[in-house]
Amino acid sequence: MKDYNYKLLKNTKIDRKKGITLLALVITIIIMLLLAAIAIQMAIGDNRTY
Repeated sequence: MKDYNYKLLKNTKIDRKKGITLLALVITIIIMLLLAAIAIQMAIGDNRTY
């Protein structure tokens, strides 16, 4: 029973790491999209500062 609980706890930790990795991936993609949108707007736009 002790080994089963240890394996269950170990699997839970692995699942949390996967969740954090997925969250980091989503945040990174959002930041990259924002930077790309700004770069495209500056390249196409008139580059005026307000």
